[in-house]
Amino acid sequence: MTSEMCKRIEKTIANCLRNKLNNYTPKIKEMPFHYRLIGKDRMALFSFIHSLNISFGISIFGPVALTIASERFAKAAAQYVVGNVIFDQNRQVITEILDLLRSSKSKPNKPNEIELLRKSLVGDVQIVKATKVDLYLENKDGERWLFGIKLPKLNEGNFLGFKRTLLEWAAIALSSDDKREVHSLIAFPYNPYAPKPYERWTMKGLFDFKHEIMIAEEFWDFLGGEGTYEELLNCFARVGDDMRGEIDEYFKRFILR
Repeated sequence: MTSEMCKRIEKTIANCLRNKLNNYTPKIKEMPFHYRLIGKDRMALFSFIHSLNISFGISIFGPVALTIASERFAKAAAQYVVGNVIFDQNRQVITEILDLLRSSKSKPNKPNEIELLRKSLVGDVQIVKATKVDLYLENKDGERWLFGIKLPKLNEGNFLGFKRTLLEWAAIALSSDDKREVHSLIAFPYNPYAPKPYERWTMKGLFDFKHEIMIAEEFWDFLGGEGTYEELLNCFARVGDDMRGEIDEYFKRFILR
């Protein structure tokens, strides 16, 4: 990344963190023993970190990803509405795909699934309110990528819903233009198992890891080019150093008197 891009990213990170600090009220209950043993400021910090983890995808990773991708793609947008029309036949195909995957009668193969959707753009259409795409990208040739940015340790109970969403995004995108390529994926900004490979075996029965999942370096380097992930870590480190005083000052107000 260029120095100018790094500055833009660092500004995005700092603005997101300041906005979080300015609008956050720690949800800490009266815990007199914990306060005296650990410190009320540390308890407040723990609460803040927990809240930040929950909202990291939208409040920080989303804006940063958009900043990076805007330099390399013809179109980049966050919280994007891919469309509002889906064919009845597409919905039936999506249900059939999910049923076969859940029963282990077929293995996930996203290119094949996309082709099944492309061939079933027939019948009546329905107006739908689809989930917004966290990051929408389009290159100069019109090829489209629809990303849902998620924290790596997904709740297993949500796997089927995420898979359905990815298929619905693709179907809706194809309904508006079936000639252009479309990819719908989940992006994990980091790998919690590093340096070991990302392993969530419970996802493998539903998701095509090669065509449907991007993790850590693969995701960030796709957005910004080789080396983006490592440079992004450096950006976060510099912002952390620069804002250390602001963060410490914020949590001083919670010190037990």
